[in-house]
Amino acid sequence: MNIAVLGMGYVGLTAGMAFAKHGFKTICTTTTPLKAENLNKGVPPFYEPGLELLVKEMVDKGLLSGSIDNVDAVRRSDVTFICVGTPPQPDGSADLSAIEAVSRDIGMALRNKDVYHVVVAKSTIPPGTTDDIILPTVEKYSGKKVGVDFGLCMNPEFLRQGDAVHDSLNPDRIVIGEYDIRSGDVLEEIYREYDCPKMKCDIKAAELIKYAANSLLATKISFANEFSRICEKFNIDVYEVMKGVGLDFRISPKFLDAGCGFGGSCFPKDVNAIVALARSIEVETPLLDAVLLTNEMQPSHFIEIIEGATGNLAGKVVAVLGLAFKPNTGDIRETRALPIIQLLYEKGARVKAYDPKAIDNFKRITNLPIEYYEHWKDALKDSDFVVIQSDWNEIKNISPLYFKNLMKKPIIIDGRRTYDPNVMIEQGIDYYGIGWKNLSPTRVTQNS
Repeated sequence: MNIAVLGMGYVGLTAGMAFAKHGFKTICTTTTPLKAENLNKGVPPFYEPGLELLVKEMVDKGLLSGSIDNVDAVRRSDVTFICVGTPPQPDGSADLSAIEAVSRDIGMALRNKDVYHVVVAKSTIPPGTTDDIILPTVEKYSGKKVGVDFGLCMNPEFLRQGDAVHDSLNPDRIVIGEYDIRSGDVLEEIYREYDCPKMKCDIKAAELIKYAANSLLATKISFANEFSRICEKFNIDVYEVMKGVGLDFRISPKFLDAGCGFGGSCFPKDVNAIVALARSIEVETPLLDAVLLTNEMQPSHFIEIIEGATGNLAGKVVAVLGLAFKPNTGDIRETRALPIIQLLYEKGARVKAYDPKAIDNFKRITNLPIEYYEHWKDALKDSDFVVIQSDWNEIKNISPLYFKNLMKKPIIIDGRRTYDPNVMIEQGIDYYGIGWKNLSPTRVTQNS
């Protein structure tokens, strides 16, 4: 069975790599010739841990290739996965123009194909998109009939950037929204060797499952952040509180870490999209509205914590460690680093920044006079204090001695609880963060 994957972003390429790894000859398409050319050399267009090695292996085996021709890729395949982006529009709703465009290409490719072909939507799309846009567009441009000449499914992705390779090869569940049993059976055969729960359902349900899952995870993050503000008033460690909450098997500790807020390509976009969709059908969403509001408030609250720890920021030199929205990715979409740095500049601070992978991408989204450094040591040198925005291993592994020896005074304001506060305090470092005011020596002793 041959597979076409339309779209070469995080979803498309990692899915294509996984299909190739399972022995399916896979073509990934893009609108950018250089990306296709590089993929055919075994070079992916973005950083993701472990991806380049596997892509190179699959390309060398002849199981993975890149193309800029959607129509040709579909003609040469048995199953087509739609993995194009659905970026937010000004009102928060999903831009579905790329979905419609590739659906036209699929239709044109199927016009002269006599064999049964399955079309699978994998992009994150609002409920009704598969039925209302993909289905009629493919039928119109192919002259063929769904359920007879071609099959149709919706198969949402549940990847975590930074862990996308693992998640593609080892999903924790597979959801198959099927137009009919025949369509779903083809997709189920592709996933036959995947050892995880598999659920078949209605196409619209599959579309909404992705939004519901991301909205709930975003809610957990905002929940932890809201409680962090309460904890600060009582000098309680929010991480202890959330650890206790997460021990409840009904809740789980995942995504209960207080911090600078959520960012990336999924949570902000998807929560805003479902809120916009609900608004369009006159459904109120007070819970999700609050989730977004809490997230937007978090950078300003973090600045208040910074000012409380360091005083007036005017003229201060600050090292910001971590520009990507999370570690192990170069993705800066909706990163909390941007509003935090903007607020630091508004307060008169001078910013030195370090990130292992995201510097070039970050430069594209801001013209602020940030001093960028390829090594964290250079960012730390002669800084008045350090702000940690994303907790890369390169940052986690910094010895306390470097903070003491390189900085004017070792002051850390940590937005991600990167270090053990006990170790930092014992080493004579002023350590502050979201969800606690001051961890006293007594508290350290009790924790030791």
